[in-house]
Amino acid sequence: MWVFSIAHQHRLLLLWTRRLYNHASVSRVGSQFASHHVSASLLRPEDRGIEPVVKRRRRALDTSSVQHKPVVSDGWKKQERSDQRKTWKKEIPELQRPNQRREGDSRVSSELRRLSLDDFPAEREKMAGQRSTLHPREEHYEVVFGIAPCVLALTQGRRKARKLFVKDGEASDRASVLKVCEEAHRRGVQVQRVSKKDLDKMSSGRVHQGVCLQASPLGYLTEDRDSHTQNRGDPPIWLVLERVQDPMNLGAILRSAYFLGVDRVASSLRHSCPLSPVVSKASSGVMEVMGVYGYENLGGMLESKVARGWEVVGTVGADAEESTVPVTLCSDFRMTKPTVLLMGGEGEGLSQQLLSLCQTLLTVPAGRELCPGVESLNVSVASGILLHSLLSSRRSNRR
Repeated sequence: MWVFSIAHQHRLLLLWTRRLYNHASVSRVGSQFASHHVSASLLRPEDRGIEPVVKRRRRALDTSSVQHKPVVSDGWKKQERSDQRKTWKKEIPELQRPNQRREGDSRVSSELRRLSLDDFPAEREKMAGQRSTLHPREEHYEVVFGIAPCVLALTQGRRKARKLFVKDGEASDRASVLKVCEEAHRRGVQVQRVSKKDLDKMSSGRVHQGVCLQASPLGYLTEDRDSHTQNRGDPPIWLVLERVQDPMNLGAILRSAYFLGVDRVASSLRHSCPLSPVVSKASSGVMEVMGVYGYENLGGMLESKVARGWEVVGTVGADAEESTVPVTLCSDFRMTKPTVLLMGGEGEGLSQQLLSLCQTLLTVPAGRELCPGVESLNVSVASGILLHSLLSSRRSNRR
C-alpha cells in the first residue's frame, strides 16, 4: 500500500484537476459536470489544507450558479446525481436534438425555432414537405393511389387534382411512373418527390406502386332524364347492387362490368360502401372512368323499369329454397329485351323486397358436389359469370 504525504497529494490533485480542466474546455457541458464531480469525489474530510484550491477549480469548471458542496455521508453519490440532474434540467434544454420531444420543449421560443430552421434549410424543406404530405384531407381531398387509378384520375377529368406524390429514388424512373408524371405536368398538377414511408402513410399501408394523387373525391351519380340511352341498338343491361359493403368486391365488380360491356352500374346508397380510393385501386382505375349511380329507393326505380318493359332478373344460390319465381340456369337464359341484373350483398344476398320484384331468378350451377359452407360464390365472381352469360346471349340473338 502506498502512503503519500499531504504535499504530495496536493500536487497530484493539482495535476488531475489541470488535465480535467483542459479536457472540459473542448468538451460538452456535461463533461464539465463530470470532471467537477470526479475532482470532488477525490477529496477526503481530513484534507482541509487543499480545500480552497479545489473550490477555485470547481468555480472555474462550474457553468451555473448552483453550488455543489462535498457531502461526507454514505449517500453522497445519490445527492451528487440528484444535483446533476437538476442542473441539467435548468441549464441546457436548448441542447436537445431537434427530433427529441421533451417536457422542456415548450420553453423554447418560436423565434429560436425559426432561427434554427433558417440555419438548416434542408430540415426546413423536409418539415414543409411533411406539412403538405401528411395532412391530405384538411382541404376535403382524398388520396388516390396506384398507377392506373392515378393516370385515369388525371386523364378523365372527373376529379380536381391537387398534387402528385412520387416515391423518391430509382422507382421514379420506371416508364409507368414517368407516364403519371407527364400527365400531371401536362395538366399543371404539382409533382413532389417523397419517401416511401410518406406514401405508405398516405395510402394507409396499401400497394401504391410509388405514386399517390391528392384529388377531390368521387361520389355516386344521380338519375337524370338524358341517361336512358341504349348501346348500339342492342337491349341495354344494367347491373344493380344491393348492400355490397366490401370495397374490394365493389372494385372487382366494376372492373368486370366495364370490361364485359355493361351499360350502367347502380347501387343502393344505404348499407353500401362508398366510392373510395380503395375501390378505385381494386377496379384498376375503372371507377375513374365508369360512373356509378346511387339510389335511395331501389324498389321504386325497378318498378318504373318494369312499367317500361324491362325484365328484372335476380340471383340465388344453387341450393336456394323453392320460390314462386322460376329459377333458371344462367347458361339457359336468353336476353331478348332491356334487362336489370340484381346482385345481393355479402352474406344475406337480395332482400325480400327486391326478390318480390324479380321476374326470373338465375343461378350458377356447381361443377361438383359441394361441401357444407362453400355452396356459394363470391359476389364479384358471381357477377362476372352471370354478366358474361347474359351478354353472350345478347350477342347470339344479334346473329
